[in-house]
Amino acid sequence: MLTAGLCFVGVNGTVRWLGLALPAAESAFIRFAFGLLFMIPLLLPALRRGFPAQVWQLFVWRGALHCLAVILWFYAMARITVAEVTAIGFLNPIVVTIGATLLMGERISWRRAAAIGVALAGAMIVLRPGLRVLEPGHLAQLSASVCFGASYLVAKRLSERVAPSVVVAMMSLTVCLGLAPVAALDWVAPTAVQLAVLACTALCATAGHYAMTRAFTAAPLTVTQPVVFLQLIWASLLGALVFAEPVDLWVLVGGAVMIGAISYITWREAHLRRPSPAAAALPSEGRGGA
Repeated sequence: MLTAGLCFVGVNGTVRWLGLALPAAESAFIRFAFGLLFMIPLLLPALRRGFPAQVWQLFVWRGALHCLAVILWFYAMARITVAEVTAIGFLNPIVVTIGATLLMGERISWRRAAAIGVALAGAMIVLRPGLRVLEPGHLAQLSASVCFGASYLVAKRLSERVAPSVVVAMMSLTVCLGLAPVAALDWVAPTAVQLAVLACTALCATAGHYAMTRAFTAAPLTVTQPVVFLQLIWASLLGALVFAEPVDLWVLVGGAVMIGAISYITWREAHLRRPSPAAAALPSEGRGGA
């Protein structure tokens, strides 16, 4: 999880370095085009087998949501600090939790609702509306968090029907196809250095997701989730040391509040799913095993 956090900060750093040199849609398209190259071995067999019409529909919905999300994210990265983008991005799992309750009929306890409220309060500490001017970059990242959350909800539905690796591969394909016409409307010829930087962005993102998957395999979410907060520390250091961005204490405090709430929700869900000691002591055939 430490490695995953460093990789994701690397994604933020490379995109921040590009800044306004390329339009947001073009940068996002090139990044996903490089990422698609890594997915071809998974993608081709899946496309040969084909999918039902309803699954294709979900793929299209997820691609559209993710296209909008990444354009907004690239836009925000070029206009606000790396730490702010990282902290506001912690809203993604909160959006997923709220969406699962409203759209998928999942029940929500008062403890979970309270934790969501605390996380939203943490977001308000980061943004501090009324105490400072909210820039377009802040609004873009807030919108990106909502779109990413909606995309993950669709991904959850897809994961019930196809393999997770295929869900990721098809996302790369649909996002590339969706971003291509938008990027073409305002295309700026990228330099070799810019292409290399975006290739590094794709490599860091792929490595980060792989490391995160390994972490989830090696340890429960209750162990790995709190480590995510270190990503905000590293993002703040990157912004300060590389891009001369001021370290905002309130961003760190708000991010800590959000991660604390998310960690509680994760711990609570794991606790509720854990079998009772009496049930765990029973042999498998006594618990309705196959």
